[in-house]
Amino acid sequence: MRILVLGGYGFIGSAVVARLSAEGHEIVGAGRRTGRASRRRPDLRWIKINIANARSPERWLKHLEGIDAVVNCAGVLQDTPRDSTRRVHVEGTIALFSACVKKGIRRVVHISTVGVGPDKDTSFARTKFAAEQALKKLDLDWIILRPSLVFGRSIYGGMALLRALAVSPFVLPLARESATFWPVQVTDLASAVSFFLRPDAPSHRVFEIAGPERLTLRRIIGAYRRWFGFAPGEIIRLPLIGAKILAWLGDVGSWLGWRPPFRTTSLRQLSQSLMSEPDLWTKVTGINPMPLETALRLEPASAQELWFARLYLLKPIIIGVLSLFWIVDGVIGLGPGRTILVDLSREVGFGVWSTLAAVASGVLQVGLGIGIAIRATSRVALTASLLAALAYVGAGGLMRLGLWLDPLGSLLKMFPIIILTIVAIAIFDDR
Repeated sequence: MRILVLGGYGFIGSAVVARLSAEGHEIVGAGRRTGRASRRRPDLRWIKINIANARSPERWLKHLEGIDAVVNCAGVLQDTPRDSTRRVHVEGTIALFSACVKKGIRRVVHISTVGVGPDKDTSFARTKFAAEQALKKLDLDWIILRPSLVFGRSIYGGMALLRALAVSPFVLPLARESATFWPVQVTDLASAVSFFLRPDAPSHRVFEIAGPERLTLRRIIGAYRRWFGFAPGEIIRLPLIGAKILAWLGDVGSWLGWRPPFRTTSLRQLSQSLMSEPDLWTKVTGINPMPLETALRLEPASAQELWFARLYLLKPIIIGVLSLFWIVDGVIGLGPGRTILVDLSREVGFGVWSTLAAVASGVLQVGLGIGIAIRATSRVALTASLLAALAYVGAGGLMRLGLWLDPLGSLLKMFPIIILTIVAIAIFDDR
């Protein structure tokens, strides 16, 4: 079959694409950022489309030529200036499914999630449910899959955060550590998608996709800690106010274009993990899902996983430190340190342009700091700040050799900033 996989480069989508292509299906991947995906899998066809903007069936019709089935793996966690849960989960998704009706494409597999409903306290859960209800009204052979916590070797989002907590050196600060999940291997979920794409598979059904064990958040992190080879760590339960503050900081990051895994929606969804029929899907498909610890034993942790886990929580700290450094340095140069900066500019040869050079330097630094903080401009701003730091060290050190002996280390302090910037660029990509 020729299958359109929406969100085919994401954590779940890439596993689905890998499984279906290995079975001989012709895959068409779709999403709003397909550049890297097309380089990783040049053997597949990729369509660049933003589902949030494709909210009419006509926008999808040309992309459905020759398509036999559709798998929807797309989704966003929370509303931000860049993401809209309603546009992605409801309007864009139903436009795609309505286009399938017009094109005569019968088989649709829709990846939803556990804990959805019309009265839930997150837009994520309400819009996911609204999409399900709208899909059920269409004349399609639809299947809705509601996976629990999905894990795998290649991780993203919440599971990446759990791995990072597992390697915490002293304590494991957790919120709602007693929340329970049925962790399911992403390859098992991909197998379920493959099964329900078969022409003889059941349709018009909703299945909860769960692993074979119900585990608390504490036990899941403990399993990953053993996987990494660490002794059991002391767990300190974060007060709810502490968890809410961290979630709020995650919300702030999301409004700047980042996608932190722990946000207000994440905190609320922790209590939405219960399942009514966790083993029904295994009876229908015959798939024997793999327990978490079995999967971990089959793929021992490597140094790469350990590095990733340790750097995961450091990444936002590094970005934040670099952003604040440039902003504060620029503000000081424009304010209390302006006279000193003007004198220094005059000494290194700017002459009558010294005041303008000092102001321009301060504005540039503040601009670099703001650019680093915003996800869309961060990589460019990091690169520019690296060049600015190198230029500052080179020009300042040559024009005024005494700066090397400055007791406040005006030049020497740039070297750790340069190294930290290189690290930030190296670990910039989310997936």
